[in-house]
Amino acid sequence: MKKPDITSFFDEATNNVSHIVTDPDSRSCAIIDSLLDYDAASGRTSTASADRLIAHVKAQGLTTQWIIDTHVHADHLSAAHYLKTQLGGRTGIGEQITQVQKIFAKLFNAEAAFRTDGSQFDHLFRDGENYRVGSLEARALHTPGHTPACMTHVIADAAFVGDTLFMPDYGTARADFPGGDAQALYRSIQKVFALPPDTRIFLNHDYLPDGRNSICWESTVAEQRRSNIHVHKGISEADFVQMRNARDKTLPTPKLMVPSVQINIRAGAFPAPEDNGVSYIKVPVNLL
Repeated sequence: MKKPDITSFFDEATNNVSHIVTDPDSRSCAIIDSLLDYDAASGRTSTASADRLIAHVKAQGLTTQWIIDTHVHADHLSAAHYLKTQLGGRTGIGEQITQVQKIFAKLFNAEAAFRTDGSQFDHLFRDGENYRVGSLEARALHTPGHTPACMTHVIADAAFVGDTLFMPDYGTARADFPGGDAQALYRSIQKVFALPPDTRIFLNHDYLPDGRNSICWESTVAEQRRSNIHVHKGISEADFVQMRNARDKTLPTPKLMVPSVQINIRAGAFPAPEDNGVSYIKVPVNLL
């Protein structure tokens, strides 16, 4: 099987990893889980992280075919909209984005004109859908649990799992966000584990647990099956659900959840400016 070239970019402020997946023959690429920098104190955004991706694409002479978010991130803003204006390509997310939009449009009391049909994105991936990155064969797998719209993108021998899995010594994603479900997460992980053992798994985050000195974002299906501390072989669904639910009760709300979700349900675009020409992020009081 022809392997893609994969270049990854780690952001220390959010522990996010963005990936550029390139077909070495056609030089077409997909950008997965991009980042728009955000300063919570001032409400200001910056394109520094996204500009690193743009510089790589241009330096390597790549054509951007896809700009994909594996899910609606709650810990960083997506740069999908900005990247599309600079590089072209099609934005994409799982088709269950409509469910996530409905949940958060209600929670944040979105403007009446906000659409919950996913039309902010160029393409909504279906479970099992086949597509291509240049000449590379790719497939989208619906892997909900962390959020209802989570997708794993399998591009040749590499699987991009978003937040569904972390490195084996850190475990798995939380499942307590609106629409999350620990049982669904366990079953989604089994779908990932059913991929060939040597499938490379690329992660969206690493939080450097005690005992490890370097940031990592790549493992394999075999490694995850064998040694993931939350869901290795032999862990039952009931045990996982009990662990995950108990652990999630101890976790704080992500620092950037409020701005991130409101931007990311819009494919990385800002809310429509109000009558003074300024876009606003809403902060619900005593709700989250």
